[in-house]
Amino acid sequence: MSTEVEVRPSLAIPRTVRRRPPLVRRLFDDRVLLAFALPGTLLILLFHYVPLLGNVIAFKDYQPFLGILASDWSGLENFAVIVTGDRQFLQALGNTLILTTLQSVFVFPAPILLALLMNSLFSERIKKIVQSILYLPHFLSWVIVVSLFQQLLGGSGMLNNFLRSHDLGTVSIIGNPDVFHALLTSQIIWKDTGWATILFLAALSQIEPELYEAASVDGAGRLRQLWHVTLPGLSGIIILLFILRLGDSLSVGFEQILLQQQAVGRGVSEVLDTYVYNNGVLGGDWGVSAAVGLVKGVVGVILVLAANRLAHVFGAEGVYRR
Repeated sequence: MSTEVEVRPSLAIPRTVRRRPPLVRRLFDDRVLLAFALPGTLLILLFHYVPLLGNVIAFKDYQPFLGILASDWSGLENFAVIVTGDRQFLQALGNTLILTTLQSVFVFPAPILLALLMNSLFSERIKKIVQSILYLPHFLSWVIVVSLFQQLLGGSGMLNNFLRSHDLGTVSIIGNPDVFHALLTSQIIWKDTGWATILFLAALSQIEPELYEAASVDGAGRLRQLWHVTLPGLSGIIILLFILRLGDSLSVGFEQILLQQQAVGRGVSEVLDTYVYNNGVLGGDWGVSAAVGLVKGVVGVILVLAANRLAHVFGAEGVYRR
């Protein structure tokens, strides 16, 4: 007696594993995009990364007529100005920290507040006109901006001429060391606040209108909607920009300060960037200036990494994910 065994075909569908195409093929497929990105990439490499090799000057007794390779090594001698607390360096560091604090407190929140005010405008036509007016100062160079402030607030500017014509005396603003830091902060706010609102306005446009409607149904007023809907929607971009701002916190406006430094003196206007310029390019102390610049860059990187790690602790993505 023979037993027949019925063999049924398997009903399981074989899974196909999709393999990533090889690198050469992906590069060939994206050749047009890569061709467009190539000029910008070369510029960044040439003007941002290749000059990093010049940081070796910080460890040498650099003499321009000898060149980098022929100059003698000095080890960590150039960094002594930071460790021993040179008076000019401490003065520059103090002014930098003061301006960094002022910019963090007043300059950084200004675009957020302005974006919220602009977003509350119901007329799109008025909103576009206001945006165009506020964006315009960003495209002016610091030479023009400083000249405008001098024409308005200088000793013979419009404000003092108006006060003289009405026998009200004069006010000393331009060239006054006591208000120099406040003047710098106000110039930055006037010049860059309007342009900086672009990112916050884009983030505001991504907030779902249904969230405001639901909050309104629950009885939330404008302030509660701002606190519970708007600010949480902006929290990601605020944290990201604040982290990037920390990385650049020790750079507080080289060109802006240099244009006005002679009027108020180096005591109140010297910052780390102008210290590097005045002592390196003008004073010829290249090694010490390079050492200060190198330490400033390293501190900026540490601040970015620390702030990004802190953002991860509070559940935000930051600059990069863990």
